[in-house]
Amino acid sequence: MARKAWKQRSILPGFGLSMGFTVLYLSLIVLFPISAIFIKTSGMGWDKFWQTVLDPRVVAAYKVSFGTALGAALINVVFGFIVAWVLVRYTFPGKKLVDALVDLPFALPTAVAGIALTTIYSQNGWIGSLLEPLGVKIAFTPLGIMMALTFIGIPFVVRTVQPVIEELEKEVEEAAVSLGAGRLRTFTRVIFPELFPSLLTGFTLAFARALGEYGSVVFISGNMPMKTEIAPLLIMTKLEQYDYAGATAIALVMLVISFLTLLIINYLQWRANRHAVSA
Repeated sequence: MARKAWKQRSILPGFGLSMGFTVLYLSLIVLFPISAIFIKTSGMGWDKFWQTVLDPRVVAAYKVSFGTALGAALINVVFGFIVAWVLVRYTFPGKKLVDALVDLPFALPTAVAGIALTTIYSQNGWIGSLLEPLGVKIAFTPLGIMMALTFIGIPFVVRTVQPVIEELEKEVEEAAVSLGAGRLRTFTRVIFPELFPSLLTGFTLAFARALGEYGSVVFISGNMPMKTEIAPLLIMTKLEQYDYAGATAIALVMLVISFLTLLIINYLQWRANRHAVSA
């Protein structure tokens, strides 16, 4: 009887086939690889595992990866919002070109981006040579890593926030101004609450993309252990040394920390959406 009622409630056909395909796809692409990380790491033993993941070089790589990824994501939230706002609210010559350039990091191979940034910001580069007399060094420093991660992450914020800005009603802003609200108050009380969930989503995507980035960072970082070495590079080094268990142990720690971070961000998104609905 319950089965018959379920069939009557189904509007779209083919649920069983599509659900089976979904489970199979997620298993092959997501669950099985993640399970392999846990299985391979479990063969190490706790002593060897903690010795590997708490090695000073590995801990330093974690700090560089998570610190630069967080910094780049925060930068992208600010400047990605500004770019999206300009593209939606203003009309100017070359607007379509600027809009197309936003997607350039998607189309450009990450290795090419890393080589280009290293060439420009190195000591003898176009911009690096100008900053060198001022004592500012970008290439082969954490600042250079953050710049590369900012470059590859900004499209996620712009393309996430842009549709939301397009749907904002200008009449609400005009009503706030007519009631005596200044620009800052209008932004904080009217615009920002509507954009906060999308900004949080863009931040999440940019942070996740930056955390696992390898191609654009490996050139500009300099790969100096304890200083500019990132965790993905350390994983590749372990694999080249045929230390598969050590590589999966480092990857497992990154996976757990990333999952907890995304869980917290998703909770904040849920709170923000709930507050927006109740308001």
